[in-house]
Amino acid sequence: MKNNKENKKNKENKTEKSAFPIKPVVLTAVIVLILAGAAGFIIGSRMPGIGIGGHVGNVPQVLEGEDAEATLFTCGMHPWIIVEEPGDCPICGMKLTPKRDKKETDQEKGERRIAYWRAPMNPEEIYDQPGKSAMGMDLVPVYEDEIIAGVEIKIDPVTRQNMGIRTAQVRTEPLLHTIRTYGHITYDETRTARISSKFNGWFEKLYVDFTGQKVKIGDPLFEIYSPQLLAAQEEYLVAFKNFRQRGRGEKQLLDSVRRRLIYFDVGEEEIEAIEKAGKVKKTVLMRSPYEGVITHKNADKGGFVKTGTDIYTIADLSRVWVEAHIYEYELGWVELGQEAEMTLPFISDKIFSGKVTYIYPWLEARTRDVVLRLEFDNSDFLLKPDMYSDVRIKTSGKKKGMIIPSEAVIRSGERNIVFAAHKKGMFTPREVKLGMSVDNGNVHVLSGLAPGEMVVTSGQFMLDSESKLKEAVQKMLEAKSKGKEDPEKPNEDDFFSDMEETKEKEQEDDFFKDME
Repeated sequence: MKNNKENKKNKENKTEKSAFPIKPVVLTAVIVLILAGAAGFIIGSRMPGIGIGGHVGNVPQVLEGEDAEATLFTCGMHPWIIVEEPGDCPICGMKLTPKRDKKETDQEKGERRIAYWRAPMNPEEIYDQPGKSAMGMDLVPVYEDEIIAGVEIKIDPVTRQNMGIRTAQVRTEPLLHTIRTYGHITYDETRTARISSKFNGWFEKLYVDFTGQKVKIGDPLFEIYSPQLLAAQEEYLVAFKNFRQRGRGEKQLLDSVRRRLIYFDVGEEEIEAIEKAGKVKKTVLMRSPYEGVITHKNADKGGFVKTGTDIYTIADLSRVWVEAHIYEYELGWVELGQEAEMTLPFISDKIFSGKVTYIYPWLEARTRDVVLRLEFDNSDFLLKPDMYSDVRIKTSGKKKGMIIPSEAVIRSGERNIVFAAHKKGMFTPREVKLGMSVDNGNVHVLSGLAPGEMVVTSGQFMLDSESKLKEAVQKMLEAKSKGKEDPEKPNEDDFFSDMEETKEKEQEDDFFKDME
């Protein structure tokens, strides 16, 4: 009996020992594994060397803080991937290439590099060596960090050759600027005349009866009948007969009547013809006092003309004017007496030479330009009034200044950038102030460069892209280093802080308390 009781007691103890909670332990393990896998997936997707599929590339961590001085590596297809050790790109798998070598420049040493020297009173008076200005004052140094317009970059010789980089020297030369514009040919107003009537009369016969006809001095124009001319002829004949009969006593009266006919534009030949005929002529022949081309005719056979009416307008086309139009900013380059060349569309191989004779003292309101008057010889009458022509005005070139090729300038609209080339493959972006464009594809530089410096004329756009990319990287690294120096300032886009908050919330909702 006693043994049966002991055996029963032992079985109860074994049953109590075997009642361990196995299911909760297994469930807990499964949940922990799921949470760990999710956290690993999220963290892995955030790391630059781990892909979504779990592939781990041979890529180090991104450069931060003080390690910015080490050699940087980047991907040629994805330039935003920047690391401090060699490896493979986490996106495309390409091998990373060095971005820049560790270098020590004068600015990193704390030494400021002088770009050029300028006069203290005139910033456009630039020299490449220290000395005195034109006013006798000491020149002031202009440091490169004051005019730099980006980040200095270094390009090895092989890359330079592949990029096709070419350079040119900043030169100081006379500023020769040829103004190219258009012009229209017009009459020389100093060689234009009008023939008008000094009496009333009727046209009996016209010798010049169409516009455009050429006339010379003394050529007959028309025959006219006028009662005033008849009376003047009769007076002259009476005075002439009295002079022949009475002698010198009538000379004064004869000369007075003769002048009256001359004032009526009656020629000497007609007066002699009246003396020989001894009688009054019904019509009087009028001759041309000028040489040129008839540009206006107001006479018809049998027509009546009043005193003061214009009959003909004659223009001498052996010399013509050309009115050329230039912009306001080009006005300072033009002077009287400057040489000008002109070509016509239908005879482009012939060049006409002239000069600037007058600058009109007003501005055209509609076209907003200034009109110049040029004079050209037209002895062969190839130049016709109202023709349009291509005009080139050569400036004097009395001023001197720094010039560089226009292709060296990167124009952004707000500022002008050139890349100055230094020794050991260093290139520095400079902001320059430009003047007028000059001949041979050059441009006048007012400030930002010094005579003798070398500027990039080909491949500067690639240098500009590299400089901007390098500047962006430096700003990114500076922002990260500031974040390390100021750890109290929270990161606005911190994904891991959100994960930690999620974990804390999960701990507050204890699953095991429900199970108990």
